[in-house]
Parts: sequence; C-alpha cells; structure tokens
Amino acid sequence: MTLRALLNTLGTGRGDGRNLTHDEAYSAFSALLTGEESKIRIAGFLMAMRMKGATVEELTGAASALRAHAILPCSGLEGLVCICPPHDGYDATPPLEVASGLIAAAVGVRVLVLTDRCVPPRRGLTAASVLEHLGPGLTYDPAEAEDWVLKVGFGALGTSGMLPALLNLRDVRGDLGVRTPLATVEKLLAPSSATVVLGAERGAVLGTAVEVMQGLGHPRGVAVQGLEGGVTPGLTRRTRGIEHAGDRQVPLSIEPEDFGLSRRREPDLPMYGPPEEGDGTGDNKALVRVAGELTAAVMAGDEGPARDASLLGAAVILKAAGRCLTLADGVDEATQALDSGAARGVLQRLLELTRGPGA
Repeated sequence: MTLRALLNTLGTGRGDGRNLTHDEAYSAFSALLTGEESKIRIAGFLMAMRMKGATVEELTGAASALRAHAILPCSGLEGLVCICPPHDGYDATPPLEVASGLIAAAVGVRVLVLTDRCVPPRRGLTAASVLEHLGPGLTYDPAEAEDWVLKVGFGALGTSGMLPALLNLRDVRGDLGVRTPLATVEKLLAPSSATVVLGAERGAVLGTAVEVMQGLGHPRGVAVQGLEGGVTPGLTRRTRGIEHAGDRQVPLSIEPEDFGLSRRREPDLPMYGPPEEGDGTGDNKALVRVAGELTAAVMAGDEGPARDASLLGAAVILKAAGRCLTLADGVDEATQALDSGAARGVLQRLLELTRGPGA
C-alpha cells in the first residue's frame, strides 16, 4: 500500500479516518525509508500521525519496520541493556546517560547506548556530545559497537549507522520543527532480546511506551519520564516510570529524597544565547565541552547534582536488568562502583580499546 493511500486512510480531518493497523503502519514507515516518497508527502504523513496521536499498534508496526531495515548489533547477547534516550537530545540538561551507563557497566551489566548527533528538530546535546569530549567518541558501525560491549561492557552507537535511511529524513524533520512519532520509534532500534531503558515524555505516553516495548518482544524494560523526556531521573521532584518483566507491569516512583539524593536544583547547563538559524545546543562547541566536563567530573568523584542524577540513572538501569531488587539497592551498588574507581576503569578500558594502549 502506498503512502498516499495510507494518508487517505488516516483521513483529512477529525472523524473521517481511522487508525492504522500494525501492518499498515509497517508499510507506511517502510515507505518513509525507501527514498522514493516526496518530502511533502512524508511531512504530511508525519504531521497527520502527530495530530491524530499514535496508537500502540501503530508504534509497534512502525518500530518493527525500522528494525527490519536496520543492522542491529548484539542480538541475543545475554545481559544486554539498551539505553534509549531522545535522539534529538537536550537543551537544558547534560546527557548523563553516559555516566549512568559506565557506572552500571562497572557493576556488571552490558550496556549499549543508542543515540545520535544533531538530530532535528531539537538538535540538542546527546551522549555523542559527551563521548566526543571524553575521547572514545561515538561509533556508527554496529559491529564495532558490539565489539565494545563484549570487550568492555559499554558501547555507544549512532542509530543512523544502523539505519542510514534516517539521514534522508532529517531535512523534513528540521523543516517541520516539531516532534512526530518518528522520534518515538527511532528510540526503539534495539534487538528484541535486550532489556530496554526508554526515556518518555510527560503525560499519558508512559503506559503506551511500555506496551510498545512488550509488543516488540523485550523480556524486560523500564520506561521513565526523566529530565527533558530522557532516562535520567530528576532530583527536585518525583520521577514516574513503569517497569515490565514478562507479562507484569509495575509502577515506579523515583523519589530522590528516599536515597539522600534530593537537591534544590537539577544538573544543568550554563546560560547561552539563542543558536543560529537551523542550529541547536548540540552545535554549540562550548556546551558540548561543558557536557563532557560534567561527565568527566562525575567519573572523577566530584560531588554535586550531576553525580546524584547519574547514580539514580544507574540504579534504574540495574533494576531494569534485574541486578537489584530495589532502586535503593541499585543506588548502593552504583555508589560503590563509582567511588571505588570501577566506573572510571570502564572508561579507561574503552579509551584503550578505541585509541590503543596508553590512551
């Protein structure tokens, strides 16, 4: 079925269309990746989906289509947790999923961060910004990412390396200037055998995110409404989440004060002027440096909001992986891994692997 026909199925206004089936959503998002559809039609379809609101069935079909066209690393790898933050990044919050992932890897979890750089519409700071500063950088080679995970326990992969067709959609997404369901399904480019920690926006989408994870076959996972829709819990207020294991769904309420990690402010970035037309925070070299420096400071043991938020994020990863029964246990294990230097050791081994001994 063509994208034009599927647009007609969605309808031209409220009341004259219907939701897509799983197979129709699969066909539609497959069509987006071919390069054969016009940018106007792609934009029209994405906006129609945004205005209508995507269903679990549509998102599952869409994510399945992207996976079918992608090269997924680490399929079947035991103990793998994929960290899935928003690919268009953050404007006010440093990307602390790298710090949390390194800490969790030091505890013994295999961690793969799925991210990218300067993705529209936000073009915000991402794990790619942090890794660029720290030294190993971000790989766009799925085989290399798998090698990092196997040898070090931590890897970070650009999803446009897994699915290059995503690059062809960036102009359309930038011109639209708003998020569409594509921003949701691209976060789900993970092997179905992996546990997933997924960042979700505020509102009713939390339950939808978990149902989509289940529909895609993930054995375990956590969807969390972290800072700016990311995977890092906040320090000034409760963060909501839902954990799933098999057929069970369990609400999570992450109260930082329960772990002695409550702060008067969140980990944040310095003030900056408005970016140039078409740019975002991820294009700002000074902010990229600051984001990297904050993570480096966490690894060095510095106290502050960035450390506390990173520990909470690591605890969520450990709980999702089944390495601890409670978040309190996860915070304790994460703190030990950070304070002992084990997390810093994971980063050092990654540097040696990517740069050679003596890095």
